[in-house]
This record gives sequence, C-alpha cells and structure tokens, in this order.
Amino acid sequence: MQPPLLHKIPESVLVVLHTPRLDVLLLRRTELHEGREFWQSVTGSKDWPQESWLHAAAREVGEETGIDAHAQGCRLRDWGLENVYTIYPQWQHRYAPGVWKNTERVLGLQVPPDTPVTLNPREHTAYAWLDWREAAERCYSPSNAEAILWLPRLACR
Repeated sequence: MQPPLLHKIPESVLVVLHTPRLDVLLLRRTELHEGREFWQSVTGSKDWPQESWLHAAAREVGEETGIDAHAQGCRLRDWGLENVYTIYPQWQHRYAPGVWKNTERVLGLQVPPDTPVTLNPREHTAYAWLDWREAAERCYSPSNAEAILWLPRLACR
C-alpha cells in the first residue's frame, strides 16, 4: 500500500469503454462545467508515480463503473496515445504548486454487450451507451471526443 499523496499526480488515464459493436459508455459528472452537462469516458489520475497505465485504468474503471476490467469477455488495451493539456484553473489546487500540465494516457476497454454499470454517485449521476459517433459529439472534452473517433481503427488492432 502506498502512503497517501498530498497532491494529485499530473498523469492520468482516459479509458474508452466500448462493446464489440462500438457502442461507447459515457458518464455524466455530478457538476456542471460552464453551465453545461459534462459527459465523459472514465478518467482518473495515477494513485502513485510508479502505477502502470493498465493498473490505473482498471482501478478507475472499477471505481467509477463497478466493471471488472479483467472479467471474462473484457479486453483492456493501451492505445499508445497521450494527450498533454493545461489543467483547468478550478482544479489547479489539487496539484502541487507550479504544476500546470497533465499527461493523459488513452486506453480502450472492450466489454460484452449488456455489461451492468454501477456508478459512483460522488462522481457521476447518469450513464449512457451510445453509438461511437454520437458519443464523440456528446463529450465535453475535445481530447475525449478525439479518442472516441479513433475507436473504429484502434478497437480492431
């Protein structure tokens, strides 16, 4: 067990959960952003600096959706893509002083159709399974939308 950290690690995962038919799971955050609903894929920071991307992704999926990324019929894959972005000012206080950028690793998790979802109510208020094109349009984050648009090419590798 790692000791608790004072600040968030500026390395996070973005996990696109999808079915073999390329339906994508989106989650609605509890808070609004700029007056809009905030729909997204599973995201979250590493819990300790040496935590692997795959471990962080599986942990975040479990925490946010109740889905076991290692269950039968599931396939977790590192897509080898990274986004580097400026941390939103309203979340800057979570990071160490002087940390303004976050590196986000993109992964995909294929799950069987009809996989049950159990939301963490502190983080999300609703979920939806959407066609990949519709999911990309609904995402608040441009990097999340772009990751979903990569799905047809990356899911079949």
